[in-house]
Amino acid sequence: MTIQADFQSFLNNLQIKNAGQISKRYGSITRRLNMFFRNGSENRTANSLQVGSYGRYTGISGISDLDMLYILPDSFLVTYKDNPYLALKHCKEQIQLVYGTSKVKVDRNVVVVTFKNYVIEVVPTFKTFDGRYLFPDTYGDGSWPICNPSAELRSFKDKNEQRNNNLRRLAKMVRAWRARAGINMSGFLIDTLCYRFLDNNTDFDNKSFGSYDILVRDFFSFLENEPDKAYYRAFGSFSQVNVYAKFQLKAKEARENCESAMQARVVGKESKCNLKYKAVFGKKFPVIDNEGVAKTTEEFIQTKHPVKLTNNITLDCEVKKDAMFEFLSKLHDQGLPILTNRKLKFSIADSDIFGPYELKWKVLNRGEEAERRKVIRGQIMDDKGSKTLEESADFSGDHYVECYAIQNGVVVARDRMDVPIIGEL
Repeated sequence: MTIQADFQSFLNNLQIKNAGQISKRYGSITRRLNMFFRNGSENRTANSLQVGSYGRYTGISGISDLDMLYILPDSFLVTYKDNPYLALKHCKEQIQLVYGTSKVKVDRNVVVVTFKNYVIEVVPTFKTFDGRYLFPDTYGDGSWPICNPSAELRSFKDKNEQRNNNLRRLAKMVRAWRARAGINMSGFLIDTLCYRFLDNNTDFDNKSFGSYDILVRDFFSFLENEPDKAYYRAFGSFSQVNVYAKFQLKAKEARENCESAMQARVVGKESKCNLKYKAVFGKKFPVIDNEGVAKTTEEFIQTKHPVKLTNNITLDCEVKKDAMFEFLSKLHDQGLPILTNRKLKFSIADSDIFGPYELKWKVLNRGEEAERRKVIRGQIMDDKGSKTLEESADFSGDHYVECYAIQNGVVVARDRMDVPIIGEL
């Protein structure tokens, strides 16, 4: 595989798998709060703001903490000014009407909504005249400190566009390194360090995946030479971003592995090259066999259409055997795989796309059986007009299906669904 294909595959593997489900739950929480605070409004997007790594589009597969601001009407300021806990309590009670009492609790300045694989932390806020936000803090006598997430989101988005989308991609890859190296480093610190690295660095403005071997090597070199600090100042808001543990030695090790990978590729040792990158980034980096042949025929949507994700779609699958069927989303919630000899019918369970759109699909088979049968697949396929995809669960493996919604030639929404299959008992 080429450098470009390796890093495209790597970043595709890092994609959040349940983005459609997450967006749906954001919408359900927003709707419930709007109904209470805004006279029965059932709007699912107004008055809420996705912040943190999910809002900055730097989160990766396995993301466990999501953040959401809910903007309270100014008329409630008198009610909550001297009692920030009451604002949290009222939000908690409303969210419990949707998700039950056992999953929702107040924790100092957030309402924590717990799901199986992640939590959403909801912060009730008041928006100030200058675009900042007051958020509740129940510590001591209670107070309403100020934060400025809009400035952070805007600053990060602008810099990412200036840097040819390389800022967000770098932040995603560094998250994979953090997980592999076991470093106590917040996502906010990762985004701050990536921002600092690319702030005045124009070397990659006209480059993309094919130069990411140099990009990650240079970033780790930058990181290993950073002085010890207790904190950094965030982009946009200049808020304090704490450093919980030293990262320089781990960065040095990563830089050395990146250099070894580059040297191995120069002399044609593709397998060794990718093993070095896997030592840096973990199992999400693609596998190469001993002959240097990629174990994938995967295609990538960004090579066929521009991607600008402005909408959401949620994918689900009907798993059927004979007259019995159940939905894959329910199996996921129960932590259960699909057994072989089932018919699978994928369809769009939810969408906020207005107007007609085109759909494309990708099925990627993974595991030893897929490799033995030489049916990795991974090609981008046109929908046949029904906005459904029929497949069969023939053999074991951790497969997945992805769909892309396209309007005017641009990918406006996408979703991905894991399809874990095991042999029938």
